[in-house]
Amino acid sequence: MTILVIGATGRVGRHVVNQLLARNASVRVLTRDPAKADFPSSVEVVQGDLLDIDALRAAFKGVSTFFLLNAVTGDEFTQALITLNVAREAGVERVVYLSVFDADGAVNVPHFAVKYGAERMLAAMNFSTTILRPTYFIDNEVMVKDVILQHGIYPMPIGSKGVAMVDARDIAEIAALELIRRDQAPGKLPIEVINVVGPQTLTGEHVAAIWSEVLGRPVTYGGDDPSGFEANMATFMPKWTAYEMRLMAERYVSDGMIPQSGDVERLTTLLGRSLHTYRETAESLAAA
Repeated sequence: MTILVIGATGRVGRHVVNQLLARNASVRVLTRDPAKADFPSSVEVVQGDLLDIDALRAAFKGVSTFFLLNAVTGDEFTQALITLNVAREAGVERVVYLSVFDADGAVNVPHFAVKYGAERMLAAMNFSTTILRPTYFIDNEVMVKDVILQHGIYPMPIGSKGVAMVDARDIAEIAALELIRRDQAPGKLPIEVINVVGPQTLTGEHVAAIWSEVLGRPVTYGGDDPSGFEANMATFMPKWTAYEMRLMAERYVSDGMIPQSGDVERLTTLLGRSLHTYRETAESLAAA
């Protein structure tokens, strides 16, 4: 049967498609811009977005299982609920949903609250679901690399509690494994929540120290005040999005993103390998 990947051209989704293909899955993607879907010819591409009902219905036709990744937009919640309703209408109940770590706790952060709302719908409407709750993506550091490399400051206010940042490749491989497990199951599997975390729980000072070692020169942590971070984000994204990123950062400072006992071990067992580290990304960004 065919597995539908929604959000296939982003940092995580692209890896999900490739991981599925490596496991000989039949894959279809839904994308607004087919030109960005530069996948092998075996991947079926449907053009449309999550508010295009006709495109959604076409995308779900003949599908057995799907991956849902919503971008952070002003209408993210509507997109998620519409998509899940169309899936239900099509009789597609097996899904891997990309939520966020502590979705039920960080209720003042819009895209956290939205994802928890979608989680509630998945449970209430009895989907066969794996909910992935990743922490902050290491890959997002590309947004602040220029500040680090040019000014010697790590500007992301992540605080001193610790954030177990995770690599998009690890998220994607876990997603692909769960998609195939659910797709191949002889019957309906119960809902399951997996915290997808990195191997190290890092503070702002820890991250600055890693960059100092990688670059061979001092890098300092910019501190916990999110004002400068918000201002920097607002230079290349809408102000409302920058403000939302500030709210997220404030949660990092107040609560951190700290794995539960056994989270890292569970992921390494599922993957059969170690998780990617923050240093790998720092070295890659520095080399580039």
